[in-house]
Amino acid sequence: MMPSNSDYLNEVQIETIRKQADELRRNLGFMAEVPIANDIYTILEQLGITLLEFPIKANSQQRAFSAALLYSEIADKEIICLGVNTNDYFDRQIFAIAHELYHFITKNGSHLSRLSEESEQSDPIEILANRFAAEFLLPAYTLKSLILEEFLSSSLEKISPNALLRFTARIQCTWWLPFKSIVKRFLEIEAISENTFNQIYSINCRNMDEAYGRIGQATSYDVFSKLNSMTRTTGTSPKGLEIIIRNYEDGFISEDAFQSALSLFNKKPGDFGYEIEISEEDLLEFSDILNKDVLGGS
Repeated sequence: MMPSNSDYLNEVQIETIRKQADELRRNLGFMAEVPIANDIYTILEQLGITLLEFPIKANSQQRAFSAALLYSEIADKEIICLGVNTNDYFDRQIFAIAHELYHFITKNGSHLSRLSEESEQSDPIEILANRFAAEFLLPAYTLKSLILEEFLSSSLEKISPNALLRFTARIQCTWWLPFKSIVKRFLEIEAISENTFNQIYSINCRNMDEAYGRIGQATSYDVFSKLNSMTRTTGTSPKGLEIIIRNYEDGFISEDAFQSALSLFNKKPGDFGYEIEISEEDLLEFSDILNKDVLGGS
């Protein structure tokens, strides 16, 4: 049997996670029946967290990072950044951000997560963070209501496999969780048995030519395709760029550091009204290197 987070969490832990997720949703203005989905990025702005996006491939030694929560201090001001690996499926990027929000609200300090399926987690803190992410993005109470309204029963055991996949696709396209996270939610609220969980969890949910992929695309082609794509974007929120610019304006970083920081996000000082001049000395040095190394001068 494939393990689930439910195997590791007791009732008190699950209830604590539920309350934490519910409180954060309410504080941010989200009722239980309202999907967060793409608003996860606006939420980061509300919480004063700067988003950093980089596509990073895994090396042969270890899995690539999934997301990281970073704290730093500049001029006695705390800066909080959340980095996410965009060399991953978009729905998993959203889940990874929600995962890091658990570490943010529980004040665990800087933290780094590596790419893995939820079922591979063994660290107790990471298991709690995954459960929080699932509850934050799709509250158990809401999912139970959706199932009851759809099938007039709290159980999904008696519906056909195809109907279950169609229902899951609609949930995914509305609530923006990864397929496997939704299937785990079904098990966590006891809507499916462990046997059904094992059967569904193991299907190839990323292959657009197989059953679930075809159902998802037919349900909502644009949303489903986006959720199942690796964005591989590099960028930061407008606030992140403003922090870099302000640090340069206030003299906390040099011109070189300013240019280097902006270049990480494919930006230049000129994009923000700053033309960094090259000194005559640097120009002569550059010209000398060009003549010697490129033009073959002596």
